Amino acid sequence: MTIDDCRSAAEQQPTPIGVAVVEHEGWYLVGIRNSDGPLAGYAEFPGGKCEPAESPRECAIRECLEETGLLVEPVELLLRTTFVYPHATVDLNFWQCRLAAPRDIADDHQGFRWIAAGALGDMNFPEANAPLLERLCT
Repeated sequence: MTIDDCRSAAEQQPTPIGVAVVEHEGWYLVGIRNSDGPLAGYAEFPGGKCEPAESPRECAIRECLEETGLLVEPVELLLRTTFVYPHATVDLNFWQCRLAAPRDIADDHQGFRWIAAGALGDMNFPEANAPLLERLCT
């Protein structure tokens, strides 16, 4: 990565990202990023890039359903932050979510699993998640 690469990432229009921080009885839904993309191997909450004309709130709902099969309801915006990675500048919107309907919850949802709130700090999340983790772990 060159200085020009970093400069060009910093000059990009931020990509809006909707993230579902799904909490259920003190447990959070967390997965590990695939090895074929940016930030491979890092822990993540369900989420992704917003579609054109889609709000980050709507994106968090859609991405969680696509990635985990769980329908969620956003409760509140926990954190919005812009972060510059070498590969992209992102506008992260972390939405606190709850399950939309009571149901049996399996331990594994397409690679996502339930992690106790106290264990979140031990996981390897991307740097941009640090302020959110600080809030969730206190």
